[in-house]
Amino acid sequence: MKKQLFILLLMILSVSNLWAQRDTEHWFAPMRDRASSTTSQQTLFLSTDSVTPFAVNIYNNNAVIGTVTISKGSPGTFVVTRNLIIATTDAECNVASSKGIYLLGEKPFYASLRIYYSAHGEFIASKGKAGIGMAFHAVVTPNNYVTTITNFVTSIMATVDNTTVTVNGYQPAVQFSNGTTGATNPSITFTLNKGQSYIIEGPGNVAGNASAFSGAKIVSDKAIAVTNGNMNGNYALGSFGGSDIIMDQSVPIERLGKTFVIIKGNANIGTNMEGALVTATEDQTDIFVNGSPTAIATINTGQTYRIMDTNYINQGTNHYNMYISTTKNVYVYQLVGGDDTDNATEGFNYIPPLSCYLPRKIDEIGMIEKMTPTLTPAGLNLKLNILTEAGATVTINGNPVPAGSGPYNVTGTTNWVTYSVPNPVGNIAVVSNKALTAGVTGGYSTAGYGGYFAGFSSVPAIVKQSGECIPGLVLAVDDIYETYQWFFNGAPISGANTHQYTPTLPGVYTITVSITGCNPVTTPPYSVYPCPTNTTQNVNVCGGKTFTVAF
Repeated sequence: MKKQLFILLLMILSVSNLWAQRDTEHWFAPMRDRASSTTSQQTLFLSTDSVTPFAVNIYNNNAVIGTVTISKGSPGTFVVTRNLIIATTDAECNVASSKGIYLLGEKPFYASLRIYYSAHGEFIASKGKAGIGMAFHAVVTPNNYVTTITNFVTSIMATVDNTTVTVNGYQPAVQFSNGTTGATNPSITFTLNKGQSYIIEGPGNVAGNASAFSGAKIVSDKAIAVTNGNMNGNYALGSFGGSDIIMDQSVPIERLGKTFVIIKGNANIGTNMEGALVTATEDQTDIFVNGSPTAIATINTGQTYRIMDTNYINQGTNHYNMYISTTKNVYVYQLVGGDDTDNATEGFNYIPPLSCYLPRKIDEIGMIEKMTPTLTPAGLNLKLNILTEAGATVTINGNPVPAGSGPYNVTGTTNWVTYSVPNPVGNIAVVSNKALTAGVTGGYSTAGYGGYFAGFSSVPAIVKQSGECIPGLVLAVDDIYETYQWFFNGAPISGANTHQYTPTLPGVYTITVSITGCNPVTTPPYSVYPCPTNTTQNVNVCGGKTFTVAF
């Protein structure tokens, strides 16, 4: 019976953690670089709103490779050895690998991986637990640069031992780096242990690889993290030369939605370095732009439609935004241009769906202008883009948004407005009294990149703030809501009206939260157990922590 209860406990822990970008755990799956440059620098940037310093452990292959202590106003960095996150040979693809990075902190924090070359760059913002799940669709950009140094990449990283992953739904024309094709191998199945990864990749000099893998279905029996895109690619149409890194972390299908707002980056309209990719998860998905009653396209499961940059609307003083709505849940990736040059300064961001339960603050984005621990790229063109609900009061580091930066209306919806702030520097805290997201778009030399910070979750969930069992266990949800009511076995707990609660009895706990203008929502149930009094075995659970359990 105790073994059965413990298994149940593990299952509950695996689904009840808060899925949010400001999180205690983060995963970065590896990538495959065909340019094979040895000059790149890969840096983790870690930041938090906690005034109390705490440690973040950084793992590769389940071993700690570094520890960084951070607090509000004191973000940290960690340079990742290239071979731990980037593959450079075909032999490192299509096999189980020890590449990939996992981070575990004592309190919630933001994490981004910033990749810097003198001519290329990318900014991958971790989605935290919002980025792990068991069903995804891969999204890669339509590469128009046919060369041996470009590719498509989708990498999978396991969070639990003995994870079986199946990938299918790609087109027959795709050719993988191991020589197999979609025609000969219409499905791929592999098994990974915790901390292991698997890179699926194809070279850009194969015509079918321009878009044949995008939309592939990825299904696992345990939670995985997925990173996708092009380690080098060029989706611009016309005479724009060269290539750039175009990568971001994905989210599972259950995190998706139907309404989105995107804010243009730094490239000019007409260069086709801006716009969006919309990938369907269900058949007969209609796509609408800027409130038009006529669908711009209808796509089926796994299909991707590209919304061109001419659909952006200038809302004033060269500030462009776009409203996208669909009839069924979709992936939306924004295509961003880092600069207005004759080169492919490209990147892309996963865009979360609109929700009144997005966070009220992004606190904080650390060293926003840096691409390495010490480097601000020469000639950097950087913008801080903000999306919030109409009528909100927004501050940046406690000050009003600079004049001329917004708010700007969004054609197609009266519920949301946007801002763009040029040349942000240092540590940035964006706070609104309504739902909020924030992102950066940057460019330098022939590089472009984007990073997006949001909650990525419209459903709150309970997490352990400290402890593992009672006594000593403290539960919490995010502190972004206006009202809180905790429940024990379905009954309200008198006086339990904050975002934290210390349970004294074993049983099932939930919390109902609300925000003005949003319907109240209740978390999934969270089961609490007493600490065992006699122990015989330590058992590792997600996050690297252990329970000591009696059998």
